[in-house]
Amino acid sequence: MTAVSSASPGLEGPDAKNRLFGPLPDVQGEAGYAEDHPARVGFFTDTSVCIGCKACEVACKEWNTLPMDDSHGKRDAMGMSGMSYDNTGMLGANSWRHVAFIEQSRAVDLPMPSFGRPGDDRKDTGLPVNPVAPQADGPLNAQTSVLNAEALTEYDPQTGQSGGDKQIRWLMSSDVCKHCTHAGCLDVCPTGALFRTEFGTVVVQGDICNGCGYCVPACPYGVIDKREDDGRVFKCTMCYDRLTDGLQPACATACPTQSIQFGDLDELQARADARLATLKEQGVESARLYGRDENDGVGGNSAFFLLLDEPEVYGLPPDPIVTTRDLPAMWKAAATGAAMIVGIIGSAFLGRRRS
Repeated sequence: MTAVSSASPGLEGPDAKNRLFGPLPDVQGEAGYAEDHPARVGFFTDTSVCIGCKACEVACKEWNTLPMDDSHGKRDAMGMSGMSYDNTGMLGANSWRHVAFIEQSRAVDLPMPSFGRPGDDRKDTGLPVNPVAPQADGPLNAQTSVLNAEALTEYDPQTGQSGGDKQIRWLMSSDVCKHCTHAGCLDVCPTGALFRTEFGTVVVQGDICNGCGYCVPACPYGVIDKREDDGRVFKCTMCYDRLTDGLQPACATACPTQSIQFGDLDELQARADARLATLKEQGVESARLYGRDENDGVGGNSAFFLLLDEPEVYGLPPDPIVTTRDLPAMWKAAATGAAMIVGIIGSAFLGRRRS
């Protein structure tokens, strides 16, 4: 994991008195639950085995009775994003799971014999050569120039030139709310609509939400979204209703490749460390864990990921920081400034009375 790179002076080191930042061994205990509370649970998403089937998206929508929406979050509308196979677009109030499709291509040298293109040995006539019928006349050659291998190369990433080729890979990842150790959304909610469950997850109570929207910018991952038709916010609950009945979340149950794994957070972290070590031994140097480090800007996540590239490639912030971590210092500075102003005004009145 990369070190925190923010230039904020507050990130020089964790403040032991700041309970809004840093490692937190007992999240539920900090929230007020008794010592015999359940173990903290979470998701470990191994993107290296995700096949992009979207079973998790469908299961999430079906279990939570989420309305249909298009790639722009418009409710009860079916639309095509035009972005590969990703028509969800992003997480939103109506899409609590989102499978990202990232297509990558790079030029590679393959150990294959190279062959010249049809017509390379002919003299240049100034007109494109028809690879289907090299003896055809000039107009026909011009009309069918789209079949020329060089022209195809501009559009087909798998077509190479001069014996070269291009390698294609898909990066697929099922994104979800991270259920942060230090959740900024939870800190700023004025009504208590957001609360920490006995399982360590963060849940929105729709019947208490007043639609103020403070939690939307407070999330460093951009997860929480507001439904414009009723004004309330929604996000993944990690199927809190299923957890209370001893069941796994719907998305983890539906995943056919076990890319989404659910369970005790400590066990998931150990499993993720072992999986990362295996990939490193196999030569996958780009593999990394995201959201696993309890010393990061949010104190670690209940939902963390094994990625095969930089977090930015997946649309994730490289150094997420809980947006409320500097609130104690800010209030302290504001109180100090207010005290100074009161002192100056009081001195002015006293001096005027003496004169």
